Amino acid sequence: MHPVVKSVTDRIIERSKESRSAYLAALQEARSAKVHRSALSCGNLAHGFAACGAEDKQSLRQLNKVNIGIVTAFNDMLSAHQPYEHYPELLKAACNEVGSVAQVAGGVPAMCDGVTQGQPGMELSLLSREVIAMATAVGLSHNMFDGALLLGVCDKIVPGLLIGAMSFGHLPMLFVPAGPMRSGIPNKEKARVRQKFAEGKVDREALLEAEASSYHSAGTCTFYGTANSNQLVLEVMGLQLPGSSFVNPDDPLRTELSKMAAKQVCRLTENGLQYSPIGEIVNEKSVVNGIVALLATGGSTNLTMHIVAAARAAGIIINWDDFSELSDAVPLLARVYPNGHADINHFHAAGGMAFLMKELLDAGLIHDDVNTVAGFGLRRYTQEPRLIDGQLTWVDGPVTSLDQEVLRGVAEPFQSNGGLKLMKGNLGRAVIKVSAVQEQHRIVEAPAVVIDDQNKLDALFKAGELDRDCVVVVKGQGPKANGMPELHKLTPILGTLQDRGFKVALMTDGRMSGASGKVPAAIHLTPEALDGGLIAKVQDGDLIRINAITGELSLLVSAPELETRTAAPVELRKSRFGMGRELFGALRQNLSSPETGARCTEAIDELY
Repeated sequence: MHPVVKSVTDRIIERSKESRSAYLAALQEARSAKVHRSALSCGNLAHGFAACGAEDKQSLRQLNKVNIGIVTAFNDMLSAHQPYEHYPELLKAACNEVGSVAQVAGGVPAMCDGVTQGQPGMELSLLSREVIAMATAVGLSHNMFDGALLLGVCDKIVPGLLIGAMSFGHLPMLFVPAGPMRSGIPNKEKARVRQKFAEGKVDREALLEAEASSYHSAGTCTFYGTANSNQLVLEVMGLQLPGSSFVNPDDPLRTELSKMAAKQVCRLTENGLQYSPIGEIVNEKSVVNGIVALLATGGSTNLTMHIVAAARAAGIIINWDDFSELSDAVPLLARVYPNGHADINHFHAAGGMAFLMKELLDAGLIHDDVNTVAGFGLRRYTQEPRLIDGQLTWVDGPVTSLDQEVLRGVAEPFQSNGGLKLMKGNLGRAVIKVSAVQEQHRIVEAPAVVIDDQNKLDALFKAGELDRDCVVVVKGQGPKANGMPELHKLTPILGTLQDRGFKVALMTDGRMSGASGKVPAAIHLTPEALDGGLIAKVQDGDLIRINAITGELSLLVSAPELETRTAAPVELRKSRFGMGRELFGALRQNLSSPETGARCTEAIDELY
């Protein structure tokens, strides 16, 4: 093993010893040598199979066949989740083929950040993760199930499903992806049109045409944002079948992979020969594997929150120092937009997951000695699925990259360290995604332009007040203040200013996520303004230094001067949706620093 990866892993194991032991003890207590529904009364059981067909009902009455719960995030507004519409029937039939039964255990909400960007609904985005986690646990709480299939792809949905799954960690579970849409207009061209619109050089119709040509069909968006980062991390953690992340929804291979996932989870139950509960698959080593793969590919900064929260749900304590130390040691092996011109389909075609896994394993950057849904050891994941004479088969993946501009080996990486940097200084701690930021833009020292609402930047831009070097400071955007929305409306404006030759950067206690691009953005700043963070005292014109090379994040104002300042008040925003207000307020009060994993700990843990 690489010495840094081993050292960080050992540190996490030691740090988590008490909490992990408690989690595993709870997992062991929840196990059952029999099918779980055997503990139900006759009335309970009758309710549980009342709506089943005759054959499934008979199987469930006999108490000798496993029952798989399906938790689905289907809706047909969200393109990545639209393919899930007919998955329950497909998965049920596949379970029947191996003598098992499957039922839809429940549904979870799945909002699209692409639809809610810059809109009131974005304030509910991060909070939806907690709702999804609790809904997952509620769906599995009937004690009817011996395993589960989790249907989710995007942003907060996968982390929510995983956190909820950890509260039933004694059950084997597989994630069943749906795949990315096929490539449309190049992402770089889409970004160019967005900047032209921000400058007033193209009209709304031209902008809409570009967006519609990019987001054009069912499937995950093709850029390397949070959704595709989720899929990559899940596969490296051994929670999806090998090579299943990036097969398109309309590919016949996708159908066969989904059927195989259903059959495989049946084999992993207590009644099978390969009992592998998800709470044991998710351990300290698999979590480190997920982090390393994220860093090696320049993945979404959102995962710096989500992995922390999901790990903690399994009794594993990680923090941003772990991310930072690993990032210094892990080379960047992929360039997928916004870190390059390619999209996720190009990554897949260049060798994709199989090549990436081989390179990381050969270099000792990820742990091979882990359990996965495909069996013990990650070497299995250096293979990729194929349909040969109509049969699903795994073959050895490529040993060299098929496109050096998209994917490279450890011997010749795009850069020697990962795509993430921990920022520290008198302002607090933040993360910055540097994989898409060119070297000459990684150090910015400039006067602050302070706003408390992303919508205010457009007026400043149109008035010409931003035609200079500046650090845009957006405060009052943390999880406790307004739910920590993503701030992508800022991206075209900041990108335009950078293209004009100005040194610009962003600093915020809000989020920017996986689509963070060429402008340096110190985000997820903690402590947030509402929690007494120094960002609340920043004023227009204050010099701020953002050094993404050294990790310095400093407000260049003297301590005596800061002592005289009063923190600007932060508006405690409620959701602007009437029925969402109470939910929003209740969840927000349970949110903590993103570095410790903002999650409703007590509410979810109590469901175990």
